[in-house]
Amino acid sequence: MGQSATEVALPEVDKDAETKSREELDPGYLVVCWNDPVNLMSYVTLVFQKVFGWPRQKAERHMLEVHEKGKSVLVRETLERAEFYVHQLQHYRLQATLERAED
Repeated sequence: MGQSATEVALPEVDKDAETKSREELDPGYLVVCWNDPVNLMSYVTLVFQKVFGWPRQKAERHMLEVHEKGKSVLVRETLERAEFYVHQLQHYRLQATLERAED
């Protein structure tokens, strides 16, 4: 008759198959800061340091990119984290948006 009531047929598992976390599958979101005519460059640098915990040199590099190119992609994060950063930057009156990253 085949299998007894205590025997269970288990599916074969491909041990080489990798599973990926949600973060690995999600291409992520970019936090973008846009240039504006209001905020001083020194202020923008300080906000980047405060929000992201960056050293002054990194914050200045992104501030100059905002100033010279009109925008800077600051970080690539999960949706929730990117939204958090955008709200933090907007709290400091910076123009920030998030964009879906493309792979």
